[in-house]
Amino acid sequence: MTYCLNRKSRISRASSWLLHLLGRVVPFITGPVVMKWSVTQTLDVTQQLDAGVRYLDLRIAHAPEGSTRNLCFVHMMYTKALVEDTFTEIAEWLQSHPREVVILACRNFQGMTCELHDYLVGCIVNIFGDMLCPSGEVPTLRQLWAREQQVIVSYEDEATVSRYDQLWPAIPYWWGNAVKTDVLLRFLETMKGQGRPDGLFVAGINITENLCYILLHPVDSLEEMTRRSLPLMTEWVCAQQPGQSPHCTNIIAGDFVDADGFVSKVISLNRKLLSP
Repeated sequence: MTYCLNRKSRISRASSWLLHLLGRVVPFITGPVVMKWSVTQTLDVTQQLDAGVRYLDLRIAHAPEGSTRNLCFVHMMYTKALVEDTFTEIAEWLQSHPREVVILACRNFQGMTCELHDYLVGCIVNIFGDMLCPSGEVPTLRQLWAREQQVIVSYEDEATVSRYDQLWPAIPYWWGNAVKTDVLLRFLETMKGQGRPDGLFVAGINITENLCYILLHPVDSLEEMTRRSLPLMTEWVCAQQPGQSPHCTNIIAGDFVDADGFVSKVISLNRKLLSP
């Protein structure tokens, strides 16, 4: 099965720290620039689910100025959206779509303590309850339907995963860390040539900005950069084969998933599994 992914782009923690510092010193200059590079989706979470996204990459953080228990999301900037509210929105959508399954990739955990990890897992368990699929062998859709389970939680913190059966170890992610599309696609082909991992894994077709690129292209944005790359990215996506063979893909990740029928192109790859 090939899934479509809402993916948050990555930027190094050192670059992110420097941008935060510049934002405090000269906010009237850096604020608008950072905003253009921090947004990775134009759809809210319900719109993404309606569009067909079934894997959500959630970069979770505790903001230094935040209250004790308020967890948010982060990509260069802290969001106003709270994690609990977003999880509740997802749970409500799943209740009205009982045969749909989502994978939540919880990662980054900036500013998180052990106590906050326990609090976050408590929120996950309380909100999703019996919808959660415990870790183990990757189930089929039929098995999940029979158990009435709809949520797989991939969690990047190993110590926390070891304490909770409801959490799955972090799903491997092929991240090319490339500004240029051709470089990224060569990286993905190299990874395919080495053979797919067992179980779930992600092939990220995310163009990734770095601090140098941002400073040299102040009028550009992540959205414009991504949309320019779409023709080559779409060509690569349509050529992929889902399945268990060594060179097959599994989850495909992308930013701005509303663009040019990206989600439908990823989902349509599953028809190849039905071919004789």
